[in-house]
Amino acid sequence: MKPLIFPILSIVTVAALAYALIQAMNAPTDALQGDVYRIIYYHVPSAWTAFLLFAINFVASVNYLARATPSRQAAVKWVVIGLGIVGIIACFLPQVQKQLTSYGMRPSAMATTVLLIPAFYFLVGWLFPGDKLDMLAVTAAEVGVVFCTIVLVTGPIWARPVWGIWWAPGDIRLTSTLVMWLIYVSYLVLRRFSSSAQTQMLAAALAVFGALDVPLVYFSIWFFRTQHPQPVIGGGGTMDPRMLHVLLINWMAFLLFTFLVCWSRFRLEMLHREVEQAHAMESMGGARASSKTSLPLGRSSQ
Repeated sequence: MKPLIFPILSIVTVAALAYALIQAMNAPTDALQGDVYRIIYYHVPSAWTAFLLFAINFVASVNYLARATPSRQAAVKWVVIGLGIVGIIACFLPQVQKQLTSYGMRPSAMATTVLLIPAFYFLVGWLFPGDKLDMLAVTAAEVGVVFCTIVLVTGPIWARPVWGIWWAPGDIRLTSTLVMWLIYVSYLVLRRFSSSAQTQMLAAALAVFGALDVPLVYFSIWFFRTQHPQPVIGGGGTMDPRMLHVLLINWMAFLLFTFLVCWSRFRLEMLHREVEQAHAMESMGGARASSKTSLPLGRSSQ
């Protein structure tokens, strides 16, 4: 990225966040919840952003694991393509179409989403070769945990005046979100404190496991009875178009901010690894020089 691009994007991001805040304050008041509902403009975009970052972490981790051997890489490539084809065909089966329609989703839109998954997998593998895949994975996980923390903090703040309680222990959405947060915190702890040569591979495997909880969190309010409200977009939910417009504005501002943070963190991780590599090379050079200058015991120089 050119030197001037980052400051320009920073200014644009600050302006977008300020504009989104103004829109959130001026959006229509919810008839049932009053002004406390306005936290939705930060709670929901934070959740969407966390889901997106964990998805990036998952794709980067699968790519990283697949590149261990050429045969594994080829096998994973064909599995991804096969899953994409099967997923697209399944979206147009009568039974699946009926189910998708009952949840307010169009089969064509779902098929497009399914098609984007393998495309995104190959795009990430092409843009981030080698160790950059691992750098992308840890970057996405770190920033994703931050946004997931925001979700877990703003949720109880919103729930207290609306539900009368801070937390519903038996609620599947709340519990699965907390489990997801703990999994990715464990991922970061592993990356931070493990010094094994297999740390990156183990972390990638843990990331793949952790990604299994993301769909459970997202679809839990569709398939289970929970204290959490039903989805306002899809799933038969409704939302005032003006509120939805403001919600999307806030999410776009969050995405700009997320891009800047992730780019800075990715570059920091790259510089950190370059420094570690330089120190390792320097240590190896010093060890070689020491071995050359050392003499066998009991012999003198000529």
